[in-house]
Amino acid sequence: MSTQGRLVDRQTRLRTFGRRHPWVMDTLVAVPIVLLSIPDLIEKPLSATIATLVLLPALYWRRRYPLPAFLVTATIETVEALLDVGVGAGAILLVMLFGVASRGSWRALAWASGITIGILTAQIYLLGPVTQNRILTLLLALGLTVAAIASGVAVRTRRAYLVALEDRAARLEVERDQRARLAVADERARVAREMHDIVGHHVSVIVGLADGGVALATSREEQTAEPLRLIGDTGRQALSELRRMLGVLREGDADPHLSPQPGIDDLDRLLPSVRAAGLPVTYSTSGELHTLGKGVQLAVYRIVQEALTNTLKHAGRDASAAVTLAASDGEVRVRVRDNGRGTPAAASHGLLGMRERAAMYGGVVTAGPAGNGWLVDVVLKEPS
Repeated sequence: MSTQGRLVDRQTRLRTFGRRHPWVMDTLVAVPIVLLSIPDLIEKPLSATIATLVLLPALYWRRRYPLPAFLVTATIETVEALLDVGVGAGAILLVMLFGVASRGSWRALAWASGITIGILTAQIYLLGPVTQNRILTLLLALGLTVAAIASGVAVRTRRAYLVALEDRAARLEVERDQRARLAVADERARVAREMHDIVGHHVSVIVGLADGGVALATSREEQTAEPLRLIGDTGRQALSELRRMLGVLREGDADPHLSPQPGIDDLDRLLPSVRAAGLPVTYSTSGELHTLGKGVQLAVYRIVQEALTNTLKHAGRDASAAVTLAASDGEVRVRVRDNGRGTPAAASHGLLGMRERAAMYGGVVTAGPAGNGWLVDVVLKEPS
């Protein structure tokens, strides 16, 4: 580190120490003043002691009450001059003037400067001994006064500069966070547009083809009309959920089209589409499922949907599934069991999403082979 860097580091540490322990710094100022006053304490112990006892507390008050502490000091200095007692030898008055310059208002500084010049002039020309060097002495006193004022103003300016830097740093940090949030929002909007353009387009094509197939099968009185109609309805439902999710992603949309999240009642619409896809499903319930909160119902719906999707993908032909929901004592148990031949690795697709949803409600997910098939067993807790 360079010499200048070391000096700056020492100044910073000294200022930090002064802010944390101001009484130590004030004591360091008071000690030399008391040492200069020792001759007066010996010659005039009573008056000098009284002046010291009044001046020293004012020295410790100067940070919080700069102008009152200065006025007290100026009064004591005037009385000392009348009694020919030189406690502090005028140095403490300059220290107080420095305090007003560094911490007081500009009006207070103007008054304190005028009072200091008046006291020093009176002491030199009216109360001091008659000498031929009064002008030189006055110039010296005025120079010290100007130095005290300039030092205080410099400290005030530096303090204001540091406060301005801290404020600017805080504002820059806020602006940086705002830019980061705007960047995230732009990225979310971009992803939403991409998803809408890619996924939405292909699902719309599927729905259109399914609707066309329904019309054709109906005109020919074929039995494929109903499965095609289910495909179209499922595609439209997927498009609706996709638009709702993308509306949330696009924070710039003032009024995204939101629809209620699916719940347990919506399983009555999910299961027919699964059966139409070729997977026989039985469904049974027990307990007061309709009293469950909307969040728990959504989790149940998504877990059943994911489990049946895995069965469709990996259970193989001639498989069937059974869905069982049971609610009791603030808990709901979801069991989806199939008799397919899917491998554990294949059937584990989607388990991560199930575990994340279950964890939101203090739940546990158990999934694995069960007899000749696969079992997904989830227990969710109703929030209290």
